[in-house]
Amino acid sequence: MTNADPPPPRTVVPIESSVLIAEAFEQAQVTELRHSVTSCAHASGLNGQRLDDFVLAVNELISNAVRHGGGRGWLRLWRRADELVCEVSDHGAGISAQRLGDHSRPAPDTAGGWGLWLARELSDAMEVETSPAGTTVRISALTRALRRAGGPAGD
Repeated sequence: MTNADPPPPRTVVPIESSVLIAEAFEQAQVTELRHSVTSCAHASGLNGQRLDDFVLAVNELISNAVRHGGGRGWLRLWRRADELVCEVSDHGAGISAQRLGDHSRPAPDTAGGWGLWLARELSDAMEVETSPAGTTVRISALTRALRRAGGPAGD
């Protein structure tokens, strides 16, 4: 190869092939990010009510990151076996132990406090790591649970 020859094309291989989205966000990106999550979740096997529930849960987490976590956050979405996992991190002041321990449904007339409750209710599993330096919430949804049980896929 000489200096006059064009360089060979590069192949970019993701570090982790199962990662579907890894993106920082602010309020202005919330709607676009929700649409990206919807597309990736559908392509990963979620549909119908399971898709709607998962996307709503993710939306609650990214809204919480913007509202309570310093105005911005970081979202990662990936596949792991028969599961779709979404992790949302922020740099807020953390969540109190009392708030984390309260799994009861908020009162119907409560203006706030629904985000974590909804995320927990609408996903198959939820983990929360929090400290004064920020919070990371990880939710997951089984993508093939009903197929194994003999029902229609993802409904």
